[in-house]
Amino acid sequence: MLRLRRFKTDDALLLINYLNNPEVMQFLSPKIPTPYTIDDARWWIETGSKAGHTFAIELSGHFVGCIGAVAGEFEYSKSAEVGYWLAQEYWGQAIVSQAIALLIEKIQQNNDIVRLHAVVFEGNTRSAKVLEKVGFAQEGCLHKAIYKQGDFHNALVYGKVIA
Repeated sequence: MLRLRRFKTDDALLLINYLNNPEVMQFLSPKIPTPYTIDDARWWIETGSKAGHTFAIELSGHFVGCIGAVAGEFEYSKSAEVGYWLAQEYWGQAIVSQAIALLIEKIQQNNDIVRLHAVVFEGNTRSAKVLEKVGFAQEGCLHKAIYKQGDFHNALVYGKVIA
């Protein structure tokens, strides 16, 4: 059974384990510290995960990843950016597509967000396929928009109207 929940102190060690995996980190924002430490995990649990609609992904009682949507400001206040990651051992099980569906339900129940978008590193075909599977459409490519570890990457922008 899959559910979204708030982060808890007990998630710290798994956060450290999951976010020190280079495969998991490959397509994540460089704002996530590397290496990921206990202090980083504590900050995330106590402060960082409180932004927007941010949740731990739990599968059968086990913390396996993170998903969230953060609303924009001013003229973008009715739109939110979706982000997610999943521990490598859970890849390929349709967990993220289920988590996105649950996230959309939560947003529709408690918010006036009408549009979601997600930014995907070009080459992250797994993430692109997940978004397409749940009804997001690729809306554009921002050339050299992402700078990570000394390299530029194209950013694929996906969007979905939810209301």
